[in-house]
Amino acid sequence: MGHPVEENLKIVRQQMELACQASGRKIEDVKLLLATKTVPLDKLQMAIQAGETLFGENRAQELRDKFPLMQQYNQVEWHFIGHLQTNKVKDVVKYVTFIHSVDRLKLGQALHHQLVKENKTMDILVQVNTSYEESKFGVPPETALELVEQLSQFETLNVKGLMTIGKLNAANDETRHCFRLLKLIQSQIREKKIPRVEMDILSMGMSCDFRVAIEEGATMIRVGTSVFGQRYLPDSYYWNDNAHRDD
Repeated sequence: MGHPVEENLKIVRQQMELACQASGRKIEDVKLLLATKTVPLDKLQMAIQAGETLFGENRAQELRDKFPLMQQYNQVEWHFIGHLQTNKVKDVVKYVTFIHSVDRLKLGQALHHQLVKENKTMDILVQVNTSYEESKFGVPPETALELVEQLSQFETLNVKGLMTIGKLNAANDETRHCFRLLKLIQSQIREKKIPRVEMDILSMGMSCDFRVAIEEGATMIRVGTSVFGQRYLPDSYYWNDNAHRDD
């Protein structure tokens, strides 16, 4: 009998394959990013032993705590997938190769400023609030193009695509609409042929809705609880960053 993390990964990978088959896509076109918020180290190590290399953290503090303990696994790539306050930028750019959650110009400016200091560049996605929910971060769909154009002016930032969170606890068709909308925005931005902007990555779909996301064109899904089990801390621990909107 294998370990639950390994078993869960097999199930998730199988479901990914089925969703790809259902939508006529190739499995290698969809990457699995493991969401690690509140996940203890031993479970992360099990995922690495099972061959996983992409990890996404939601909170700057957790990233700072986990990164040194995980450094021995040099094949691991860290992404930042949570709401990023401008005052935490310095902490985050140290550790990650990709930020999924750029949702405002002020954050782009703060990232650029820090990256210039460190003589680095950063791959980013623009987060879009496709469900128009007050509780969610992300630029409104109507201004996504404008934000992409603004961010493309910073030579330290490589815009690679878009990210969204589907409508939480919603019926499948409502969630599907969110993902469809992101795909539509991707097409509209592509047509503009903005210099230095790539629109190849759609980061969408989590444990509850990644199959729908894959059917609608996700190239990266962010899965946590389906692999690691229920979190030890309540969602409020994660969402409490909402209390700290810094602009």
